Amino acid sequence: MVYEIGRTKSGLRMGFTTGSCAAAAAKAATYMLLSGETIQQVKLMTPKGIELYLDVEKIRQTEKFVECAIRKYSGDDPDVTNGLLVFARVKKERQTTDTAFYEGNLSLEGGVGVGRITHPGLEQKVGQAAINQIPRKMIFDAVQEICLQKEYQGELSVEISIPEGVDAAKKTFNPRLGIRGGISVLGTSGIVEPMSEKALTDTIYLEMKMIRSSGYERCYIVPGNYGMDFLTEQLELDAELTVKCSNYVGEAIEDARLLGMKGILLIGHVGKWIKLAAGVMNTHSRQADCRMEVLAVHAAMQGADRESVCRIMQCLNTTEALKIIRQLGILEPVMASVMDRIDFYLSGRAGGEFEIGAIMFSNEDGILGKTPNAEQLLEQIQNERKQKWRKGN
Repeated sequence: MVYEIGRTKSGLRMGFTTGSCAAAAAKAATYMLLSGETIQQVKLMTPKGIELYLDVEKIRQTEKFVECAIRKYSGDDPDVTNGLLVFARVKKERQTTDTAFYEGNLSLEGGVGVGRITHPGLEQKVGQAAINQIPRKMIFDAVQEICLQKEYQGELSVEISIPEGVDAAKKTFNPRLGIRGGISVLGTSGIVEPMSEKALTDTIYLEMKMIRSSGYERCYIVPGNYGMDFLTEQLELDAELTVKCSNYVGEAIEDARLLGMKGILLIGHVGKWIKLAAGVMNTHSRQADCRMEVLAVHAAMQGADRESVCRIMQCLNTTEALKIIRQLGILEPVMASVMDRIDFYLSGRAGGEFEIGAIMFSNEDGILGKTPNAEQLLEQIQNERKQKWRKGN
């Protein structure tokens, strides 16, 4: 089934996430369980604000449960999950396992084909299903909507399974992230918005050009939503002066040069920004994954023993690695060393044509490090904003 959800500015067809599939399947199964009726289509409002009408497949109704599936549609996004069936099974009982997610009288678990967390560092606990926070909320909200509609106040359990996810996961980075046995249920907006590499880099240029055309000579650069949230919520900075660069740090720096910017400040999560310390300017994991190598080398430079360096090299994510470095009591000097190297590569890429700096953070520690000129750049950008605001008022 091909859905016409909408198209991006570059004309590519949008799709919907595995999180939307899971929520829609859970909603449909709950409705059929509580009403006794059979439905062939279900309506779902996504966090993006786009309403979906999705076909319900593989319906199975018994006295104990109802199970049905929604087929994943990725639009023009090259995604290994496209076409997979995402199942939800709903029962009138509540799970009592240590690994389930709970909300009121509802429980949520992952079944076959949904990955399991095997290492700390992700938002779920070890042993839990790889169903991310926003999809979990979407599922619970969708089920509760039907419970309210049908005036049902009893217990319900939801199990999400993606049978073909076992094989599909082998084509993803899940095994390297410590997620075993299947794919993750993902999505922050519920909608897949595909963009070609050229469309992405064109968007970076246009966003920066708009800022420059508005009279600003400096701006912030973030890789995506995590960086934007940290910038606005933790640093309380202005999102209007921010450009999302995705993985294309090098292209963003080149755009700043072409547009005659006087300064850019890069603000990003350690999972991506740590790669800058190795001179990697495209942070996508397909291009390079030197996170543990960078952290291990800088830990060794600050006195970490061979055993600790080997443990860092075996980590699957930066959260794990930073925990070891923190336990060694060398987090601050390691981050200072890392930021010096980031400053070296960023300055080299900018070629002295404009000021460039970086701030790196983690969810656990907040700000981990800053390049020497980061505070100065921060102040300059804020002052530009204040001066612009005063002139406009």
